[in-house]
Amino acid sequence: MRTEVRKLKKVKLKSPVLVEGLPGMALVGRLAVGYLVEALRAEKFAELYSPHFPYYVIVDGEGRIRLPRGEFYYWRNPNRGPDLILLIGDSQAQTNEGQYEVATCVLEFAREHGVKTVITVGGYRTDSGGSRVVCASTNKKLLVKAVEAGAVISPPGSPIVGIAGLLLGLTNFMDMDALCLLGETKGHLPDPRAAKNVLEVLSRMLGIEIDLKGLDESIRKADRIEKLLSEVEVGELLTGEAQEGRKAGPGYGYIV
Repeated sequence: MRTEVRKLKKVKLKSPVLVEGLPGMALVGRLAVGYLVEALRAEKFAELYSPHFPYYVIVDGEGRIRLPRGEFYYWRNPNRGPDLILLIGDSQAQTNEGQYEVATCVLEFAREHGVKTVITVGGYRTDSGGSRVVCASTNKKLLVKAVEAGAVISPPGSPIVGIAGLLLGLTNFMDMDALCLLGETKGHLPDPRAAKNVLEVLSRMLGIEIDLKGLDESIRKADRIEKLLSEVEVGELLTGEAQEGRKAGPGYGYIV
């Protein structure tokens, strides 16, 4: 087996933009682009397979199995703006070589369909989370457009890991421009709020109206989980301190 794209149907698109959202930091890209697929009712037209994806199969609700894969969807813009090619999937490649091979395959497929601009989406880890969308680009005009849409320029020296970064670097060999949008996140849980922040910037950039209310319930669930985890951590901390106090015996000062 080799890394390949299996086409399900032929499509002709108008100046399409590729938007990548494979799973990564806090699943920000996967949540954002997956939501786009549903909100825009995009249609699947190709699948990406690679031996560099994890070595397991996925079982559906009817007991059938399939390999991990990437999925390409297309959306035709009813207005003057560009059409979209949306990439989501089950996983990124698991090796350095695989990352380069999969990213190259994605760009070659995009080039076949006339893509000149690539936008990658992911998470930007900070200790306290945040609401900013950090951007970096191979093209100054594209970067300015992202900033005007509400993003902030990435600080120097910050590596963009995985396919979200590699696609940017490899577009230099493909006669394409590329932009990365990274939503600030604590990074330890799926973060639909960061995904929504990115989509707000992306929709302004592309001039596409997207109803983002569908993410609000996911955000409330994520907040509840975050609160529960914080309570558990505090409880464990207090329990540990109490145990240390008992070990220390009389004379050990302890305040709750």
